[in-house]
Amino acid sequence: MATQQTIIVDGKPYVLLPRDEYERLTTLAKAADLPPLPQPDAAGNYPAVEYARASLARKIIRDRVAAGLTQRKLAELAGISFEHLCRIESGKHTPSVPTIDKIDRALRCAVKAPKPTRKPGK
Repeated sequence: MATQQTIIVDGKPYVLLPRDEYERLTTLAKAADLPPLPQPDAAGNYPAVEYARASLARKIIRDRVAAGLTQRKLAELAGISFEHLCRIESGKHTPSVPTIDKIDRALRCAVKAPKPTRKPGK
C-alpha cells in the first residue's frame, strides 16, 4: 500500500495519495459494481448457464470501462439497443452468438481507435 498524506481544508480532512494507488482503488471500486457470480451447490458445482452469463457480463463491463465507453456508446458501436446491452451486462440475459460477436468487434475497434487529445488552452 502506498504512502498517504492528510491535509485539512476548511476544517475537513482530505487524504492525498499517489496516482497509482488512486487508480488501483478506482479499479477495485468498479469491480464492485460487477454482477455477482452464482454460488456453487452443495457438491461445489456452479450452475453453468448462470455462471456463463455472469462471466460474460463481467468481461464486457471490464472491457467497456477499460476502453472508456459508456453503455450507450458501446451499444451504438455494436449496433444493438441500449436496453439489450443493459440486460446482457446485468448477467441475467443470454445473448446470441452474433450479438456477442458484435459487442466483441465494437470493443476491439474502440481499443484500437486513437483517443482524442485536447490541446492545452482549448
